[in-house]
Amino acid sequence: MMAQPVLQAIGLSRSFGEFQVVKPLEFSVNGGELIILTGPNGAGKSTLLYCLSGLLRPTKGNILVDGYDLYREEVAAKQRLAFVPDVPRFYQELTTWEHLRFISLAFGVEQGWEKRAEMLLREFGMWESRDLYPHNLSRGMRLKLGISLALIRPFKVLLMDEPTSALDVESASLMREKLLTIRDDGCAILLSSHDLSMVEELNGQQWRMEHGQLEVG
Repeated sequence: MMAQPVLQAIGLSRSFGEFQVVKPLEFSVNGGELIILTGPNGAGKSTLLYCLSGLLRPTKGNILVDGYDLYREEVAAKQRLAFVPDVPRFYQELTTWEHLRFISLAFGVEQGWEKRAEMLLREFGMWESRDLYPHNLSRGMRLKLGISLALIRPFKVLLMDEPTSALDVESASLMREKLLTIRDDGCAILLSSHDLSMVEELNGQQWRMEHGQLEVG
């Protein structure tokens, strides 16, 4: 039985004015696949990930998440999709702990959320910061919170933009372990990274972007 793609980009492109940041592309990712986007700064990797996440509408093309159109069936698609940007944004009125509760409630997985939240915060060394507001967190801590918000609820597709860029060595190692577990659980992962050690340890498929052009490996 052939694996069914859980993430598809069909004729996708993104322009800013007349400048085409992401040139027309098509691809699909199956559950249990881990794809690593590599390429120089300005290649279009982040723009592509933002389009795939639903935060930036492509100029042309369609995106399917587990068969749901990301822009026509947004709620169903986003229930199955998690995205961690390089610089996550938060609600300034909510503490670290309240963010985790809010996301659990929003995705209908509030049962047992305290246990999951405590486990994630302890793993990432954030437990003592659970009552802090986002403006009190360092960049690395904010990235850890963004990762925790993604991991506290279920998904079929995980998108990440430079997930270890601001992490300490121990947290980066933990992140790599979690990604391998998520892949083995059957989720699709697409992430960008300049971290060569991470690329080697994850041993995923490498796709390269350069000048907006995607070269699928």
